[in-house]
Amino acid sequence: MRRGIGATALIAGLALAATACGGDDGGGGEGSDGEISGTVTYWDTSNDAEKGTYKKIAEDFEKKHPKVDVKYVHVNFGDANAKFKNAAGGNSGAPDVMRTEVAWVADFANLGYLAPLDGTAALDGADDFLKAPVGSTKFEGKTYAVPQVTDTLGLFYNKKLLKEAGVEVPKTFDELKSAARKIKKDTGATGLYLRGDDPYWFLPYLYGEGGDLLDVKSKKVTVDDGPGAKALAVMKDLVDSGAASSDANNGQENGLKAFKDGDAAMIVDGPWDIAGALEGKQFKDKGNLGVAPVPGGSAGQAAPQGGWNLSVYAGSKNLDASYEFAKYMSSAAVQERTAKEISLLPTRASVYEKPSVKENEMVQFFKPAVDKAHQRPWIPETNSLFEPVRVQMNAVLFGGTKPEDAAGKIGDEFRKLLKDYK
Repeated sequence: MRRGIGATALIAGLALAATACGGDDGGGGEGSDGEISGTVTYWDTSNDAEKGTYKKIAEDFEKKHPKVDVKYVHVNFGDANAKFKNAAGGNSGAPDVMRTEVAWVADFANLGYLAPLDGTAALDGADDFLKAPVGSTKFEGKTYAVPQVTDTLGLFYNKKLLKEAGVEVPKTFDELKSAARKIKKDTGATGLYLRGDDPYWFLPYLYGEGGDLLDVKSKKVTVDDGPGAKALAVMKDLVDSGAASSDANNGQENGLKAFKDGDAAMIVDGPWDIAGALEGKQFKDKGNLGVAPVPGGSAGQAAPQGGWNLSVYAGSKNLDASYEFAKYMSSAAVQERTAKEISLLPTRASVYEKPSVKENEMVQFFKPAVDKAHQRPWIPETNSLFEPVRVQMNAVLFGGTKPEDAAGKIGDEFRKLLKDYK
């Protein structure tokens, strides 16, 4: 969105007020002996399978820095964006450090809610970070986050069910449709559970047809150029043909449960759900879980880059300790631990060379997939672009809207959000 002079001045004023007044009651910093102290409130947005590990890791920071009290708070991912904006905008209750989704950083930074990290301890060892995850940490030439976890989507599959149906792992959506229908016929299981409730899962279909949401350099909306409609048509055909099942709501829970129980043979998912999948009865033998690249469309295979960063609140009363905490939570040692314990993908190149990480089959698969992942537009409005996609994807899959009409409506909504885009 365009910002007028008045809006820019207001945001700048909010940022200065936040910095001056502070957020949580966490006075401290670096003492005369160079040792940090005080309170650091940390909002963790990890899922249920991950949060226990991250809570222990946060507590371990206190052992390294006994004068620091870490207040760990788990915040549901779906609530975290609005909750942080309300707290930061109202200058009350915002955390010192937050685990931010990659699409949130530019938005929060644009509002003046994040502290620039350039030249701080938070970015120590920054030359070890992979190039792709760093992209989402920057806004207008400054760095506002530290890459903690990177990810992309892959095709999870039940090896036994595919073998029983005598099908190979599909590499294209046409192959997926054929394989899924044979799986249903021969095993009774749904071939594919298709996420119809979350626009992030639309992106592999869009990229697979050679499309994109936007062309940021030329400031052009491209989702309605043609590939967008093709992508929606592919998704609709998979559902209408019986190759895939889908839900308009609760796709995360419903899809993972169906896959864990053997009711669905395949699901497109990310490394954050590996631990959850392995809890299912179908995967008591871990070797039964297979992961492959997401099948491709007419233009090939592609999946979106996702992940999580660590950001420091501009109004923190304890910036020194917050920088150190962000540094610790994104360190090579912590990333090695989360890769080993819950198969999350490191953002540091050196961690992939650690023996324990090299032995993790899932992490090693996803590494080349992440290297090839398609970056989203890192602009303040990126997160807002998903709602029009969600509405129209839902309308196509469950409401009878034609794919070309839906793609056009998405484009129209994008242009309303991005006033200077054509």
